[in-house]
Amino acid sequence: MLLIDHQVGTMGWVKSISFEEMKRNALMLAQAARILKMPVVLTSSMEEYAQGPLLSELESILPAEFAARVKRFGIVNAMDDENFAAAVKATGRRKLIIAGVTNDVCTVYPALSLVGDGFEVQVVADAGGSPTSMADDIALRRMAQAGVTLTSTNQLIAELAGSWVTPEGGELIQVMMPALQA
Repeated sequence: MLLIDHQVGTMGWVKSISFEEMKRNALMLAQAARILKMPVVLTSSMEEYAQGPLLSELESILPAEFAARVKRFGIVNAMDDENFAAAVKATGRRKLIIAGVTNDVCTVYPALSLVGDGFEVQVVADAGGSPTSMADDIALRRMAQAGVTLTSTNQLIAELAGSWVTPEGGELIQVMMPALQA
């Protein structure tokens, strides 16, 4: 799972989804990855500037991954950062789940790069957004046309769970409950 730039400053620029819903979904993904022991690569861009720090909750949920996060300095396509690309390849996975804070910038370019490199990519559309609904729609359509599978947080967690009666499934349904009751 690749969680790209869920930084407090950048999250404030997103208007196509509410800050709270986007934050809740990104944190649910992090919790699901922890429960399922999935490899996670976190990255940020220019934390010391307007983009701000990564969500502090990510450090609580994924402390090792937070400490190892790839801090990019202004590189738009995270896959163009050699440290991020190396971290992605080090997972050994050919199927990747991506959630980026802005679908129209942070998500679209690495998703397109990875599909072009032969990876199977799912983008969790509601764990990010864009400054406008039109920008979000265009980015999502562009990714889908390139072969990216679009999904939502609840849909992905249910797919990963497979069954709610396994120990992991029971934990995952608890992660989803606050969103379902909101």
